[in-house]
Amino acid sequence: MTLAYIPSPTISQFSIGPVTIHIYALCILAGIVFAVWITTQRWKRLGGNFDQILDITLVSVPFGIIGARLYHIITTPERFFGPNGDWVEMFRIWNGGLGIWGGVVLGGLAAWAWCHHKHYPMALLGDAVAPGLLVAQAIGRLGNWFNQELYGAPTTLPWGLKLNTTGSAIGHSEQCYDGATCPVGTLFHPTFLYEMIWNLIGAAVIIFIGARAMRRLKAGSLFTVYIMWYTAGRAWIESLRIDYAHEFLGIRINVWVSLVVFVLGVVSFIAVQQMGKHTDLLAEKLRTVTEIEIQAYGGQRVDGSNESKTVTAEVPATRTTDEFTDNK
Repeated sequence: MTLAYIPSPTISQFSIGPVTIHIYALCILAGIVFAVWITTQRWKRLGGNFDQILDITLVSVPFGIIGARLYHIITTPERFFGPNGDWVEMFRIWNGGLGIWGGVVLGGLAAWAWCHHKHYPMALLGDAVAPGLLVAQAIGRLGNWFNQELYGAPTTLPWGLKLNTTGSAIGHSEQCYDGATCPVGTLFHPTFLYEMIWNLIGAAVIIFIGARAMRRLKAGSLFTVYIMWYTAGRAWIESLRIDYAHEFLGIRINVWVSLVVFVLGVVSFIAVQQMGKHTDLLAEKLRTVTEIEIQAYGGQRVDGSNESKTVTAEVPATRTTDEFTDNK
């Protein structure tokens, strides 16, 4: 007899007039909002302002979503192409199917291009956004719960996930796991919950490291910690899942990707310590760039507030952004 379990939602969408709202999409939007808020608070402490983060968000988020979808399409082409595929499904992202790897890569490239154009230190942005990314990914996993997807193997643990047979792929005594039958009432590992908890702990760890150790670490270090933390968790969480995925040597592709990216994260952390610049130096550059932008608006930010007095007091008037290019 099952004494405790996590129930599945009875809906995954609702309608307002002729418009259908998918809860999966709302979770993604909520994650973006929280990530922007967290990043803005951290970015301001480094000498930037909200307008800069808003611009970066407007540039990087669309590319991130496209990249995440492209990764899913590339790694599961049979869902969209071939005799059993539906190419129109590529555009229905509300049905699920976003790969974080593609999102980080393409969204990150867009952010880098914008930062390069505006002379913002990309290493500082990486450190500022790192905990926000983990929080956003945690919130986004709630969308998988509403969609009843990406759960793990059957379990008898009291926090097992109970699926609704009307809203999931599991029917009455259908084959669901390595040829085994899963009768109605079977509980599954709530991998969405595991990843949520892992990501939230990671966000707290990054904030703690940033508060205690950034004077000894170079700018960009926190983003490499994000990479290592997320991929380490994703590797073991991914191995619990039973949804269809391509495998290599009997291991899911996403597990291999996680392991490879984890190693790249370690290498990047070491490289940042050897070749990176100090946070204080880059923060001074950011304050200078921010002051230049504020003066270009006549001392007023786009939102109408006046920051020129507080920033001018911190920035030597004779310095320009070019002076920081070759300094370590």
